[in-house]
Amino acid sequence: MSHQTGIKANAELRKFFADGKTAKIRLAKVAIEDEQLVLKEKRESKSNWEKDYERYVVPLVEENQPSYILYRLDAKNSVGYDWLLISWCPDTAPVRQKMLYASTKATLKQEFGSSEIKDELHGTVVSDITLDGFKRHLTNVVRPPPLSMREEELQEIKKTEVNTDISVDTKQTLGTLAFPLTDAATKAIKDMAAGLFDYLQFKINISEESVHLAESGNIAVESLPGKVPEDSGRYHLYKFKHTHEGDYMESVVFIYSMPGYSCPIKERMLYSSCKNYLTDLISSLGLEITKKLEVDSGSELTSQYLYDVIHPTHSLHRPKFAKPKGPPGRGPKRMTKHQDAAE
Repeated sequence: MSHQTGIKANAELRKFFADGKTAKIRLAKVAIEDEQLVLKEKRESKSNWEKDYERYVVPLVEENQPSYILYRLDAKNSVGYDWLLISWCPDTAPVRQKMLYASTKATLKQEFGSSEIKDELHGTVVSDITLDGFKRHLTNVVRPPPLSMREEELQEIKKTEVNTDISVDTKQTLGTLAFPLTDAATKAIKDMAAGLFDYLQFKINISEESVHLAESGNIAVESLPGKVPEDSGRYHLYKFKHTHEGDYMESVVFIYSMPGYSCPIKERMLYSSCKNYLTDLISSLGLEITKKLEVDSGSELTSQYLYDVIHPTHSLHRPKFAKPKGPPGRGPKRMTKHQDAAE
């Protein structure tokens, strides 16, 4: 099953997809706005595809903003004209935008009609999407076998990823987002490791692409449910103090809270993608995490629930292993030396 962002084309764009694939239209620029795919620009044919390409494509892209361009070529196939899909994802764009556009491209293709897209071009700098850049692509790229929608999404996301080692200032790592911690958040984690706090809460500042300290202090476990917002994501660190089999224990629990689909898609993506890097970073700062949890409501965070996830009960009544029977007709059982001596 393909994991996508849930973003769909709005009514205007769907109408264009149904009625606009004619010889009159040369291209359409599509963007993501208000969690929808929207038609931003369209251009009519003036000349052949090469001259129109030079006239239209580069002026339509923005320096820091990803977008898609659907460009009609002059050749036809069994279902209509051949189209080129240009995915513009500049290096200067915010990481969250890169991921959002990469994860939504498969949906755009599906709604437009994958069979009508003859070729695809990915650009991070302007030279990638000029006419010369497209011709280099046609000359140098050997077309791979068709990919599934999920494979296409992963391939696009990997184009925006960079391998780096974990550090406080790291921005992105392979397979996850790595927004840096603010100085206050870093200090609070070290203070908790030193025993000054038993509760910390963190939030993502989306505009700054960083993780901020939202709250710190010492609270009873009964107060923990009230710390979980009902309208936004959060990360929590809580030192659960309890006894187990007569021993006093302090277990640090990392809690990722996300109240379902009441949060915007971008926020859900960012919190989900950042949590693994954050837990690694917390451990590197000297605070050992005993258990990682995900909840959508603070009501789940009772003392009994925390105890059960830290000390799960193991069943004492396991079924005995049933030895498989041997093949039929193999003759009488062989006597052992021990049996011979006993007789």
